[in-house]
Amino acid sequence: MNFHLIQEAMMRIVTILNRSTKFKRFVFDSARFDDKGRILVSVKPRKNSKPQCSRCGSSGSTYDTARKPRWFEFIPIWGYAVFLEHYMRRVSCQRCGAVIVEKVPWSTGKHHLTDIYRCFLAHWAKKLPWKEVANSFHTSWDKVYASVKYVVEYGLEHRRLDGITAIGVDEIQYRSGHKYLTLVYQIDTHCRRLLWLGKERTRKTLNDGLTELEDKYRQKRIVAGEETPASLLHGIKFVCSDMWKAYLHVIGKRLNSAVHILDRFHIMQHFGKAMDKVRAAEAKRLKQEGQDPVLGKTRFCFLKRKQNLTTKQRGRMSELVKMNLRTVRAYLLKEDFQRFWEYTYATWAGRFLDRWCERAMRSRIDPMKDIARMLRSHRELILNWFRAKKRFNGGIVEGLNLKWNLTVRKSFGFRTHEALKTASYHQLGELPEPIFAHRFY
Repeated sequence: MNFHLIQEAMMRIVTILNRSTKFKRFVFDSARFDDKGRILVSVKPRKNSKPQCSRCGSSGSTYDTARKPRWFEFIPIWGYAVFLEHYMRRVSCQRCGAVIVEKVPWSTGKHHLTDIYRCFLAHWAKKLPWKEVANSFHTSWDKVYASVKYVVEYGLEHRRLDGITAIGVDEIQYRSGHKYLTLVYQIDTHCRRLLWLGKERTRKTLNDGLTELEDKYRQKRIVAGEETPASLLHGIKFVCSDMWKAYLHVIGKRLNSAVHILDRFHIMQHFGKAMDKVRAAEAKRLKQEGQDPVLGKTRFCFLKRKQNLTTKQRGRMSELVKMNLRTVRAYLLKEDFQRFWEYTYATWAGRFLDRWCERAMRSRIDPMKDIARMLRSHRELILNWFRAKKRFNGGIVEGLNLKWNLTVRKSFGFRTHEALKTASYHQLGELPEPIFAHRFY
């Protein structure tokens, strides 16, 4: 009775696989358990079908058939490992003039994982750490990594690079010891994704990244039939970055026709650092003079916006603003600068910026004077935020950076740069995936 139930289950598995996969020129014939509890599904070529050359793809006559079957790992069923079993044929290919092993539709190249299984593992690797995916489906970390790499390589080969009008450039620290990555994002309203990633944050890194994107775009347009394809970089209208000199130099040289926007997030970050310097220096001075430590535990009172203060912090600030402290004067300058972002037109915003810088230079507070000099040196790039109608800012890039950080933290880091790069494209690249007759996930 038990034997008949197993046979019936095996037949149903074969029926399901025939309906869900639909491999051309092949059919699932039978299924069975082996002595290790694995399900082996026999795949046979359809009657009168000719094998295809794995090198050029043309059909040819069968030269011979392997004596031993080759196994290809498939998606597990109810915790049982599933393998497709097929006796590989060799093709007498007229076009190649050689005898070549046949091409099978369920696996690319010489890989022993089926393409469907690799996409299945890659799908779950987006949601879970790679080690957890390997444990859940009784496979190895290396197979999960190979699956993600297959999906990423396919996606990079088939992704579209047209329609990119706005990009964001930023660096991110991926390891201690000043180890940085340069990331280039597309930040258009209709599509936000990772376009390119490279080591270090130098001029050469960003320059190589833009060159690589340009070359890939031209190759895709030539394949599409254009003899003289337009430049990808010439189509970019807006660029958002921080004030890192290497990026400013390359963007000014390679993307000089685009509106270069210095993002609001990093500008206000400089204000926060200046406030910390002023508060720390004055707290030290008050302690040396033997005065009351009124600035103790007030760091976040001065860093937060007024509307974000807690009830206790508001009470503390109402007392501090009555005192003639350099920290208070710096805080009032910082809060007054917030009005700059409320302007609509670049002309009026520029006038406010000039007046604010004059006040900061007369404040006799060195960190605020440094901020004023920085704003003056990058005046036009800062005002470009208004010329871009406030559509693009660093918040978009920082949001994508947060997703990147979550990707790394979820997997507790990566040992190699190649694995880190693969995971980054997989999570943030919005890459197209292979299409199958049925989705198993």
